[in-house]
Amino acid sequence: MKKHVKNILRILDEHYEKEVPCFLNYTTPFELLVATILSAQCTDDRVNIVTENLFKRYPDANSFAQASLDELEMSIKSTGFYKNKAKNIIKTAQIIVDKYNNTVPTTIEELTTLYGVGRKTANVIRGNIYKIPSVVVDTHVKRISIRWGFTLNTDPTLIEFDLMNILPEEHWIRYNTQVIMHGRAICTARSPKCQECMFNINCPFGLLKLYENMPDEVRQCVDKGHMY
Repeated sequence: MKKHVKNILRILDEHYEKEVPCFLNYTTPFELLVATILSAQCTDDRVNIVTENLFKRYPDANSFAQASLDELEMSIKSTGFYKNKAKNIIKTAQIIVDKYNNTVPTTIEELTTLYGVGRKTANVIRGNIYKIPSVVVDTHVKRISIRWGFTLNTDPTLIEFDLMNILPEEHWIRYNTQVIMHGRAICTARSPKCQECMFNINCPFGLLKLYENMPDEVRQCVDKGHMY
């Protein structure tokens, strides 16, 4: 496993930038917190479209804390699940103002007590704002980590701990952004481009796909242990 992980991380660094900016647009820690809450079951591109005007209308935690629920719902409707998201954003803004003096907290324990904030959102904040080594498990990281054989779990929290156990800490933050780029470009959910993937000989999922797509005569040689 150590050799397998080392090979994957080497190829990631060879093909994707080590310092990849966050895919969500923000200028303050609280804006990133709001954007990440909105990103649940929504694409980053859609969130960025919505927050462009949203952050002009609500420039800080105070303005979100005092926002009209109905108006905020309408402003974020296109991100989906907007009723729950609006409630969570307002309640979280109120806590940030009243309890944390307008400062987004740093610890996983404090962050996950905020409304609409789970470990994924907390780790986005910790990694991007405070540069605390954190593993973010989004849909791309979950899918591709399973395909690479890094985890046998499907629960994001368990996957997070599995990755923390096998990835060097200095890779924790960039692993997420690099894997997102790979997931968008090649290792997609429905039609992964295994034949053109730079990881195919290091990827159990990719090797299986390549095997399944081999001509019969080639597959027979492989089955017999012969080189073709």
